[in-house]
Amino acid sequence: MTTSTATLQDEVLRVLDEIKDPCSVGFGDPMGLVEMGLVQSVDVSPAGEVTVRLRLTSPFCEMIGFFKNTAVDRIRGLPSVESVTVEADSGFDWSPEYMSPARQEQRRQRLAALRASARGGDTQVVVLSNRRGM
Repeated sequence: MTTSTATLQDEVLRVLDEIKDPCSVGFGDPMGLVEMGLVQSVDVSPAGEVTVRLRLTSPFCEMIGFFKNTAVDRIRGLPSVESVTVEADSGFDWSPEYMSPARQEQRRQRLAALRASARGGDTQVVVLSNRRGM
């Protein structure tokens, strides 16, 4: 049975979103690769060749090996997949704007709550961001 390229692309995106970013897990807010905005593109050829391009949050991301290996293993198990290539960018262009709209709103609410609680006591909140700010 063959799968259309659009259907296979949807399945690849679903599988990629099941892979949780370990950093988000560590912060207690697990996010899948799609939800976090780490999937830049997914290309599927009619022959079942899948190419995934990941967008890293930092050029120093140590999780790229985990992302690549896990993605290849899971995508390879999908019907009609003949080959899988996972590439990563340089890690210089990710911003919170790439996150899903629901996660962007959740992030805004969490930051507002942190700022509000910091104003009420001696707690200092340091929010780190890459290049583009909040």
